[in-house]
Amino acid sequence: MRVAILGAAGMIGRKLAERIAATGQIGGQAVDALTLVDVIAPEKHAAFAGAQDAFAADLSAPEVASQVIAERPEVIVHLAAIVSGEAEADMEKGYRVNLDGTRALLEAIANVDGYCPRVIFASSLAVFGAPFPDRIPDDYHLTPLTSYGTQKAMGELLLNDYSRRGLLDGVGIRFPTICIRPGKPNKAASSFFSGILREPLNGQEAILPVDDDVRHWFASPRAAVGYIEHAATLDTAPMGAQRCMTMPGVSATVGEQIEALRAVAGDSAVALIRRAPDPAVATIVAGWPRDFETARALSLGFRAEQTFGEIIAVYLEDEMGQKAQKSA
Repeated sequence: MRVAILGAAGMIGRKLAERIAATGQIGGQAVDALTLVDVIAPEKHAAFAGAQDAFAADLSAPEVASQVIAERPEVIVHLAAIVSGEAEADMEKGYRVNLDGTRALLEAIANVDGYCPRVIFASSLAVFGAPFPDRIPDDYHLTPLTSYGTQKAMGELLLNDYSRRGLLDGVGIRFPTICIRPGKPNKAASSFFSGILREPLNGQEAILPVDDDVRHWFASPRAAVGYIEHAATLDTAPMGAQRCMTMPGVSATVGEQIEALRAVAGDSAVALIRRAPDPAVATIVAGWPRDFETARALSLGFRAEQTFGEIIAVYLEDEMGQKAQKSA
């Protein structure tokens, strides 16, 4: 199997590539060729035994999509995107990268006779906007209230249509907010959800721009990679024409996040969180969903953590080499 990862220099893309390099497979099938693409050249992985290519390219630029699929990868993981806060601040860039780039990829695939790869599209909870029920069901309609959410909703509809026409075999994954993200904060409006845990665990001050009662939907980076691995070889026949779904996760408030941190790292870590209300971030987050029914994804075999304590434990184990109690 040949696999292409678009957005391979991002956090999830890097972890997925590392996983493939370490195991030599995806979804239980052997991978003999790996293509890594991002606007910044991704690093190749010395552990990978098969053919490997890594290059810098903008998917929305002319002819780039055709270059990406030149070797006809059987699985294409489309993670390339401008994140929520940046897409809202720069409308033109958001639509060019998130919509035009996605359309260019799908069109390039459609223009190759007899080629029907599995395309895994990274979508977002931002396709839902208020007002919505406290717990959003699987069949709830798309109601985005940001440019980013609108762009992702358009991508979902394109994926459904191209799959319906038999031009590709799509699986759209609506990722929960991925937490705890390693490294530095990014430009996503949701970045603080990781920051209020990651920074204190590393002995640094963290900024909290919203109230403690803000509730959101979370999963770990390990779960995110697991979604993609499962989607790569999933039988899509039971999905029918609707190829996009919300992934399993954990619904928690900021206050519950903080208490889970306290259970693992004590009051001294919690004391490093500094409250600094940011109305702009609070306005964006107020329009985000808080909890989901994910029976559809669960019935198809997707899995994630079940408590926020487990999410923190994954970070401690994967990023800090520590073990933690997973019952918090």
